[in-house]
Amino acid sequence: MPLRCIAIDDEPLALTIIKTYAARIPELELVQTFDDAVSAAEFLKSSPVDLLFLDINMPDITGLDLVRALEIKPMIIFTTAYKQYAYDGFELEALDYLLKPINMNRFARAVQKALDYRSYQQQSQESESEALFVYSEYKLVKVDLREVEYIESLEDYIKIHLKHEKPILTLMTMKKVLEKLPAGKFRRIHRSYIVPVAKVKAIVNRKVQLSSGKELPVSDTYADFLKEWGKL
Repeated sequence: MPLRCIAIDDEPLALTIIKTYAARIPELELVQTFDDAVSAAEFLKSSPVDLLFLDINMPDITGLDLVRALEIKPMIIFTTAYKQYAYDGFELEALDYLLKPINMNRFARAVQKALDYRSYQQQSQESESEALFVYSEYKLVKVDLREVEYIESLEDYIKIHLKHEKPILTLMTMKKVLEKLPAGKFRRIHRSYIVPVAKVKAIVNRKVQLSSGKELPVSDTYADFLKEWGKL
């Protein structure tokens, strides 16, 4: 099935370009365009879509505020002439951030990210190739969960430590990443650490020892893990 999408931009030329590009991609169905965010928001209440192409600077409601107000959030690709909103865009978990003028190749790559992400969402949680998709360095990155050694909190970011690759830094909370991880396979042991249960080899003096040899502390808040581990 093609991705159903709408485009929202107060510039007629920008909407024309998106229409033209979308028509060249069979996997994309542009169902409607809007020149203001209010009309788009009303449309979305009764006609949910898979993907939004969304300008940020608009006169009535900004694209950022529109996304924050949506109860059901589709995938988001921001289209804007302003670089300074990139941080806000990725904080809202946008799939991509396209700077105007947008060329066809860059547009196609952004759409492919959306197709890949939908495919990921449709995968069974029991699939042998379990993966986590995160945003890092303005890219959507696929993380093989079998490679995860542990996850570390760094204020607004998390650092995903991997067995065979360099760590991945992404803007996400520990609570949010736990929601994305397979239930029961990862546990939080400290405000700063999440570990894969299968890689816990021993518990020594209130510290978790991982198969890699890394030792991480268990805090009082998550001390139940010390009692439960042997039963998991």
